[in-house]
Amino acid sequence: MSDNSTAITHDKDHAGPTTNSKQLLVSVAFSFILPVVIIIVLVYLVTSGNRPPVGAVDSEIAIAERIQKIGKVDTMSALREPRSGEEVFKAVCSACHLTGAIGSPKFGDATAWSPRIKTGLTALLNSAMKGKNAMPAQGGGAQTDLEVARAVVYMANAGGAKFDEPKAPAAAASAAK
Repeated sequence: MSDNSTAITHDKDHAGPTTNSKQLLVSVAFSFILPVVIIIVLVYLVTSGNRPPVGAVDSEIAIAERIQKIGKVDTMSALREPRSGEEVFKAVCSACHLTGAIGSPKFGDATAWSPRIKTGLTALLNSAMKGKNAMPAQGGGAQTDLEVARAVVYMANAGGAKFDEPKAPAAAASAAK
């Protein structure tokens, strides 16, 4: 029996760092799973620099938009005939003024327009050009000052005003001759 006890002590002296199955599982995890995770993270970090910016469909278009010139000269709008007040109203102003959105006076509502009309055409034009409350400057559209003035006169006249529609500068000069 003494031989048997010496064999057991002899095995304990030569045992490795893992003495039970839990230690074996931990050492396997560190040997195989941890390096795989590290490799995946490193690949992600290396390739993430080549991705396009978030929201950009084409990186070349995004770059072109960032480096474009600050100002643009639009020669076509100078050559075209200014739109009437009704055309500008339908294109830009009707989005809010037909429904009365965000407290804007409804088109044709004399009660809503009368206090504004009493302030005069100059005050109405100033509000339209610079913006007022939730309305952005020039209604947020891309139209000339003459077109904005025509739209203001069109809306105010529909609300009970008797303003004359502004004339184009060339037409005003030829009418004065």
